[in-house]
Parts: sequence; structure tokens; C-alpha cells
Amino acid sequence: MAHIHGCARIILPEPLWKEIKEHCRRKLAGDFLPDESPVPRAYGILAGSRHGDELVIDRVLPVKKNARNREPLKSYMDQMLTRHAVPSTTPTANRGWITDPAELMECYNRCDREDLLIFGTYHMHVVAWKGDPRRDTPTRLDTLLAEKSNLFTFIISMVDISSPSIRAFFEGDPARETPLVITDRPRYPAPHHHP
Repeated sequence: MAHIHGCARIILPEPLWKEIKEHCRRKLAGDFLPDESPVPRAYGILAGSRHGDELVIDRVLPVKKNARNREPLKSYMDQMLTRHAVPSTTPTANRGWITDPAELMECYNRCDREDLLIFGTYHMHVVAWKGDPRRDTPTRLDTLLAEKSNLFTFIISMVDISSPSIRAFFEGDPARETPLVITDRPRYPAPHHHP
């Protein structure tokens, strides 16, 4: 089985970057799907394949259900926010996202069927902070939540909704950024997907 650590770069095809941006903008606009948690933040999973020292994102899996306010997950996230989160204009009860375990398992099963590796999760930052106007790096909380996950944390800056950006950090560590290349030309054939 291929691993995701130790890669030189991550390739993000332009159509998938467009899909991620549309997800973020839709959620910020409050345009929620019928079975989606009404939270104005976008969260999802990115998966793909490894080719030598490159990871290629082949699939965007937006997640719909936030289990943030279900016990025992609520108490865990409240405690993490109280201990480690930087104060923000966003109320604590509205901060943090925990993907519904059943939905997460569906994503993993789909990736198994399609021979895709899960590279990590994406989420957006929307509020500029003093000293961090773009908010395009992981917070201390992001880093703690991703610690020892063996996954990337993809941060999408939506502070300027007209000019989003995305960066990738292994295990949410600001010191372990991996270059992310957005391209309109796929370098490798798409993986074979099983029904």
C-alpha cells in the first residue's frame, strides 16, 4: 500500500479546486442541502493516488453532517476549544466540526472501492486575525486535532471570498507544509473506479 508522507508535492486539478471553492461559497451563502448540517463552514475529505513523489488529488468528498453537538463528541470539542483555541468572533458553540462517524466510514468505503488513498481533510478559515490576515495556516487547535493522524490538513482561506487559496500541512503542522500545485492538465490517467 502506498503512503502519503514523504511526498514532494501535491497536485490539485483545477476542476477539483473549483469544486472545493464552490462548496465553500455555497456554505458561506447559507445554501444548505436538505440532509446537510446548517453550518456556514465547509469541511471535506480529499483522496487520490500516489505517483512517485507526487500525490494527485482525484476525488473531493464534501462531508454534510456535523456531529459536533453530539455527546461525547461535544464535550471533547468544548474542552479542546477551551484549552487551545485562540479567541475569535465566532461563538465557541459554533466552532469546530466533527464529521459524523457513519458518513466518515462511507467515505473510507468509497475510497476503498475506487482504489484511492485518503490524503486528508479540508476546512476553511473565514475570519482574519491580528497578525494573520489571510488565515491560510493551521491554528494550534488544527495541529493538535491532526497530530499523529498521518494525514494532511488542507486549509482554505476564504477571508477574501473573491480570492480563495489552499495550502497543505502534514498532520496540521505549520512547519511541515507540502507544496500544492493547481493545474489544468492532469499528469497521470485517472484511477480505475470500481462500482
